[in-house]
Amino acid sequence: MTESPIIKLTAAETAAKIASGELTAVEVTEAHLARIEAVDEKVHAFLHVDREGALAQARAVDEKRAKGEKLGPLAGVPLALKDIFTTEGVPTTVGSKILEGWIPPYDATVTKRLKAADVVILGKTNMDEFAMGSSTENSAYGPTGNPWDLTRIPGGSGGGSSAALASFQAPLAIGTDTGGSIRQPAAVTGTVGVKPTYGGVSRYGMVAFSSSLDQGGPCARTVLDAALLHEVIAGHDPMDSTSIDAPVPPVVEAARNGSVEGMRVGVVKQFRGEGYQAGVIQRFDESVALLKKLGAEIVDLDCPSFDLALSAYYLIAPSECSSNLARFDGLRYGLRAGDDGTHSAEEVTSLTREAGFGPEVKRRIMLGTYALSSGYYDAYYGSAQKVRTLIKQDFDKAFEQVDVIVSPTTPTTAFPIGERADDPMAMYLADLCTIPTNLAGNAAMSLPCGLAPEDNLPVGLQIIAPVMKDDRLYKVGAAVEAAFVEKWGHPLIEEAPSL
Repeated sequence: MTESPIIKLTAAETAAKIASGELTAVEVTEAHLARIEAVDEKVHAFLHVDREGALAQARAVDEKRAKGEKLGPLAGVPLALKDIFTTEGVPTTVGSKILEGWIPPYDATVTKRLKAADVVILGKTNMDEFAMGSSTENSAYGPTGNPWDLTRIPGGSGGGSSAALASFQAPLAIGTDTGGSIRQPAAVTGTVGVKPTYGGVSRYGMVAFSSSLDQGGPCARTVLDAALLHEVIAGHDPMDSTSIDAPVPPVVEAARNGSVEGMRVGVVKQFRGEGYQAGVIQRFDESVALLKKLGAEIVDLDCPSFDLALSAYYLIAPSECSSNLARFDGLRYGLRAGDDGTHSAEEVTSLTREAGFGPEVKRRIMLGTYALSSGYYDAYYGSAQKVRTLIKQDFDKAFEQVDVIVSPTTPTTAFPIGERADDPMAMYLADLCTIPTNLAGNAAMSLPCGLAPEDNLPVGLQIIAPVMKDDRLYKVGAAVEAAFVEKWGHPLIEEAPSL
């Protein structure tokens, strides 16, 4: 069962075989559970595997089909869910000791929509604590390995979701993206990850890190699979005040009809230079040449404020995190330390946070609290918000000239676990290309564009679209993917090492 051909199917193929009766949802689920059992001890993509719950969901799908009920486009397809979404009756830890063992009494909107679409949730995936990190080394439960090379990082903060895809433990996954945490893991694992327009997917029940930046989104091994999942989880939600009340862009139609003929594609000069790996730039330049060959017009862009994005982000995100994480006080839910009758409530809160939060979370809370403190607010947080406005204005000007923007997703391929652990600045630079999009609220995708020649590891191509034009990502992404597959085959399936 661990080598079952079922695990190599795309989500679209799997759903079609279940709908036709060629496969049962239970067979598909069991094949993936067997794969998890066989390889996840090495990969550590999952924090919790809900075997009984997944099989119960799969049986319900098979019963629906037996009764002749209409099945959705992803009915019976297994999925790995980032452990940041509340899931009723299933542990949700956010990669932190402060929520170890917490069982939510309700489902996040994303979780609810997955269940309503009959997607089978296999379990919860590993992540940097509270989504703070670029490598999934900041999880309180240990790092996840990159299936291409288990000694290297799978990206962060959603490394568990990307690693589950790349190791064929699940055909679909859900991630969240605050500064690149869907796209960056996708890039370094040779998978597809999409950050929808901010407000395009509900944040209700998604444990908050930075409320003005956080965005849930789909992760998959193909562009079409990502589009099918995007359609399931997207749409207005009255439970989320930042949710956009507008129709979901036609992402599936775009993925099925990929083309760049006549499109204007922008290349931003700020997305290359010092710190970029030679092989990453080589694959990116080849991708730009491919887009031109496919009929796109290439336009050079200058967006000077993008150079300030990293600095602005690391003031805004920690400021919002220091406010959001104040709710973890040891008094209401989760970990409680020092409650032995000798400590005051204030002391219990302090002891709980000391024991429950990891070093990176503490670092960002301290940064954010300082930036928001009296006398420093205008100089730091206020100034960062002004830079954010400049970045959005640069995007607005760019999108007057082009339909989409392309760039490398990350400056380098996957780096070795531990290499940047003692150098936060080097770690933060992994999100150099992805952060501007979060600050502006645009939609963006990362998809594979080959392997870097110097280390034979995946390189990601980032596509950025204007607000609520998410379908353009899939239109361009599908065209690029088809051209790459025709020329080289799918890199993950054709070249990824066997676990």
